[in-house]
Amino acid sequence: MKNIFFSLLITGTAFAQKLEEVASFGKNQPIGVAVETTTNRVFVSFPHNEPFLYGLTEIKDGKRVAYPDTGWNWYVPKEYDTHFYNVQDIYADDKGCLWILDSKPAGGAALTSTGAAEKEGRFKLVKIKLADNKVEKVYNFGGLDKAKSGLNDVRVDTGRNLAYLSDPAQNAIVVLDLATDKVRIALQNDTSTVINEGYILKIDGREMRGEDGKPFSSAVNSIALTKDNKYFYYKPINQDKLYRVATQYLADVKLTAAALSKKVETIADAGVTHGLECDAKGNIYFGHSPSHSIKYVSPDGKVNTLVTDNRIIWPDSFGIGSDGYLYFSASQLNRLPKWNGGTDRVQYPYRVFRVKMP
Repeated sequence: MKNIFFSLLITGTAFAQKLEEVASFGKNQPIGVAVETTTNRVFVSFPHNEPFLYGLTEIKDGKRVAYPDTGWNWYVPKEYDTHFYNVQDIYADDKGCLWILDSKPAGGAALTSTGAAEKEGRFKLVKIKLADNKVEKVYNFGGLDKAKSGLNDVRVDTGRNLAYLSDPAQNAIVVLDLATDKVRIALQNDTSTVINEGYILKIDGREMRGEDGKPFSSAVNSIALTKDNKYFYYKPINQDKLYRVATQYLADVKLTAAALSKKVETIADAGVTHGLECDAKGNIYFGHSPSHSIKYVSPDGKVNTLVTDNRIIWPDSFGIGSDGYLYFSASQLNRLPKWNGGTDRVQYPYRVFRVKMP
């Protein structure tokens, strides 16, 4: 693994932007956010937690509407291929399609598992054409070890016809060939995809520990793809460093694990982060929970603060609109009873926000 030449300087910035509320959802927790960059359509996903309304929605006039229709949002476990089960992440590509990662890991592989009994997880990737709002294809991840996988986030490289997914349960990046629906495991147990042992999240003066006293832990989690599909960025939650690898190497099936690891670049020391997104100018955005802020690494290698607001609580997913705004969800994961000795510390209602980009 090599270090890139960036100087890593934590700085303030002249862009003291204000937070704007896009929509609120009562007690329904938003996770995924995606924005179609031509018409600025905003989509928000929700995990299958109670109270539950829809798994995937489009925000229209500040209200959520089931997407692509109510049928897909009916919870029908025995009809998994035609209904959402547990929408984890969404991504709007550069070809007018919305991609939906429907991911319900088995109990031991779930990021916030409460001991689910399932021995094998359920995973699918749904492709929707935004021009007519029709499901075009459903992928089932052929060859994926569904008993061990915990697919978390997805990005789609339309140039190479590949999808890249983070899998914190397997300490790896999963590469899905969209032509064959077969997966390949990359960078598994690499220094860049694993946690730092002893790394304990501390937010608002509280260590994030579960009901059993064990600290929250996530290996490679947040991911992002540059607008030209040239670089893939990624980061474990439980370590400070932000990494990237050129997609030409990530897509190369002939590279050995050791050879691919040498292509990984260390970009910045970002601290505790959630969510990643790249804009057309080369800025890499991420949420910084301890400071309730959204930060970004600019092309000069500096880490800048875009906005700080006490309502920024575990910003989980980002989308960039054609209106020059960065959209993101405040999932408040660290405020859930599971991580607070059974006490619900969530500040309702749940919200999605936006902030003007530099």
